[in-house]
Amino acid sequence: MKRRDLLKHMGAAIPAVALSGVARAADALAQTPPGAIAAGPFSPDWNSLEKYQTPDWFRNAKFGIWAHWGPQCEPEFGDWYGRLMYEEGSDAYRYHVQKYGHPSRFGFKDVIRQWKAEQWDPDSLVAFYKQAGAKYFVALANHHDNFDLYNSRHQPQWNSTSMGPRKDLIGGWSKAARANGLRFGVSVHAAHAWTWYETAQGADKSGAYAGIPYDGKLTRADGKGQWWEGKDPQALYGQNHALSKSGGDGGVQHEQWHWGGGAAIPDQAYNDKFFNRTRDLIDSYDPDLVYYDDTVLPLWPFSNAGLRLAAHMYNRSIARKGKLEAVVNGKILNPQQRRSMVLDIERGQSNKIEELPWQTCTCIGSWHYDRRVYDNKAYKSAQTVVHTLIDVVSKNGNLLLSVPVRGNGTIDEQEHAIVEEIGRWIAVNGEGIYDTRPWAVFGEGPVASEAATPLSGAGFNEGKGKPFSAADIRFTAKGEAVYAFVMGWPESGKLAIQAMASGSPHLARRVARVELVGTGQALAFRQTGEGLQVTLPYNKPELAYASALKIT
Repeated sequence: MKRRDLLKHMGAAIPAVALSGVARAADALAQTPPGAIAAGPFSPDWNSLEKYQTPDWFRNAKFGIWAHWGPQCEPEFGDWYGRLMYEEGSDAYRYHVQKYGHPSRFGFKDVIRQWKAEQWDPDSLVAFYKQAGAKYFVALANHHDNFDLYNSRHQPQWNSTSMGPRKDLIGGWSKAARANGLRFGVSVHAAHAWTWYETAQGADKSGAYAGIPYDGKLTRADGKGQWWEGKDPQALYGQNHALSKSGGDGGVQHEQWHWGGGAAIPDQAYNDKFFNRTRDLIDSYDPDLVYYDDTVLPLWPFSNAGLRLAAHMYNRSIARKGKLEAVVNGKILNPQQRRSMVLDIERGQSNKIEELPWQTCTCIGSWHYDRRVYDNKAYKSAQTVVHTLIDVVSKNGNLLLSVPVRGNGTIDEQEHAIVEEIGRWIAVNGEGIYDTRPWAVFGEGPVASEAATPLSGAGFNEGKGKPFSAADIRFTAKGEAVYAFVMGWPESGKLAIQAMASGSPHLARRVARVELVGTGQALAFRQTGEGLQVTLPYNKPELAYASALKIT
């Protein structure tokens, strides 16, 4: 049996489970012992997981919004604050000393205590994101700072219900997403805390605090008489281990990120705790999607924790819903791994139509809120986001867009205006985005013809190519229609689509109608050997940096 036929066979078999069987399987889930995975057709190995098939809800959704929000947003000083604040002389270190005090006296655990999220209103934010066109919403469940943003049974002292906001943030986001009819996802980053926090083991090399250790090695016994008495800082920092090898591999941002290059390897207790925390998250909040900020899967390749979590989520989805509705995101995947989950490319994108669905994740600013981006008016424009969305969708991908959330739980007015404009564009042109599939070619024009900017690691090639212009076109398809997105408005009011020339191998029949999406207005056209020659309306649309033509 060919793989495609096998997948169809699986897909037909799973929904056919009797409702009573689904109920029994769901009951069995509740009895799954700690450390185990749900029973089902998937086992924690690649030969089993590669039978995965991406659910249609994800393929049709195309656009999601992400709240990459946690205690590192409290200082409003950008990404990786919890690590960089322990790097003597860095911008974050200097800011931290000025705002909070020296990291030997006021560490990241103390930043967490300061964070209150006092203006957080998930219902209004998620409703706004739905209005902007998002079909799924993803919330940060934990970052490399190892602080869980939910009622975490396996991280009871260091989670948002017991410290900081004293609220179940994932619970609030989940309820708001479902109330608004959006699919709900979580992002999990905590596998890296073991090496990421290693800077907290250090000390200043000069100045008044030279040689005085930062707080990364504190233990429960050190808390007597402190606000954190009775809490174990090592449950947060995880630094009761020797440092990773220093040297030319670039440290945690390079090979050590993949657990190579002399990285300190977590012990079994750490691996087991990570698995249990994440399975608890999946079981308690029932996410449709889990995004892992890892090469392949968490703790891979020295641990099978990530494989077990993927198999658990797939089996659990089948048991609860009668079919596989779950999505797992990972990065830097080989072909077999790509068949086993959905590839995520961070701040970058492919330059071809990918055979399998994929996702790019990017942000309009820094991943964690950074007041400097706001002060410098340096956010991505709505135009940039829309162009990225169109380009990604034309290549069989989805766009997951992070909108930075302030420490207090709000977004600023610049962000609000950007998201609102994206929503206005999608309201007009979304017909050519949602529920579509790639056409014969993804596009044409100067950007399509230039050499692909190579991916760097997990992605990071966005903004390195030519900017889009009215000479660039991207295609999507749905039913009998092809949508041609013009990435600008030609000054001449005319355009020629070469891929739709008469005699094109991509067309089974001649073009019968061309209309401007959002208006239904039929446009004059001629199909010649040089291309489909289209005359655009005299009055260009309000957001003319990208306009969709429906061609039938």
